[in-house]
Amino acid sequence: MLFLKSFCFNPFQQNTYIVYDNKGTAFIVDPGNYTSSENELLKNFIEGKKLKLTRLLLTHAHIDHILGNKFIFDSYGILPEVHKDDEYFIDNLITTGEMYGVNCEASPSPINYINDGDKITLGDYTFDCIFTPGHSPGSISYYNKQNKLLISGDVLFYGSIGRTDLPKGNHQILINSIKQKLFVLPDDTKVYSGHGQTTTIGFEKKSNPFLI
Repeated sequence: MLFLKSFCFNPFQQNTYIVYDNKGTAFIVDPGNYTSSENELLKNFIEGKKLKLTRLLLTHAHIDHILGNKFIFDSYGILPEVHKDDEYFIDNLITTGEMYGVNCEASPSPINYINDGDKITLGDYTFDCIFTPGHSPGSISYYNKQNKLLISGDVLFYGSIGRTDLPKGNHQILINSIKQKLFVLPDDTKVYSGHGQTTTIGFEKKSNPFLI
């Protein structure tokens, strides 16, 4: 079976995800853990489930989604993977933190760049990497067809969409990404967003005021 555990971390109330199978192989997606208590909570879950973290995947590299990168590297020896167009935000993490009043350490540099159409395997399960820019220039959504599961980062939310007033954001590109790349997925695909509650593709197609 494929399992997904979510945590709500840091001052931005960001969703961090751990995806794992019944053999204990695991990915962490967007580690936003920031405080010592959040680090401890994450570590206790990983160790309690006897998980082996093998990859650190980023939907995008805004500050709230990468605050835990250094902790994950220091604790488990894995480096982030991200679309190249979002490396800018990793390089500028300290400056961004100062702007928001968030004291943070620099993130390690990516070990790998993720591209549209890449396939990432976790045990018996495959995730398709879908390039969905707009909220950030290099946003990637991760889709597992077997379980009809989508980790969308800050592209699509329950009843909303990602903001586009941040550096390198683009509203029309975001709308196109959602309609052309995500709304073609099955309606019962469950969407795990970067903030807030889960939703489904079908619900957003019918109800999202930004998209109907």
